[in-house]
Amino acid sequence: MITVEDRKVIVEKYRMHPTDTASPEVQIALTTAYITNLSEHLQKFKKDHKTKRRMLILVGQRKSLLRYLHRKDLDRFHKIVASLKIRASF
Repeated sequence: MITVEDRKVIVEKYRMHPTDTASPEVQIALTTAYITNLSEHLQKFKKDHKTKRRMLILVGQRKSLLRYLHRKDLDRFHKIVASLKIRASF
């Protein structure tokens, strides 16, 4: 689980301005943190199908956000993909 402190650190790192909590970059970074956490859980508990389904839903949400950012601002898209070290193929 992502703690409140971890969430605050992620928002601080990826926000665009001081009151920003919902820009695509912040949402992508938070979703990536959740996906990483769930994938670690699934390595231990391989038969946890409910968690696997939740992770796949989050992957789809992240893909939608990445697609939106790719369409709106290509420079910001490349910056977030590089900083999170994720592969974006669509």
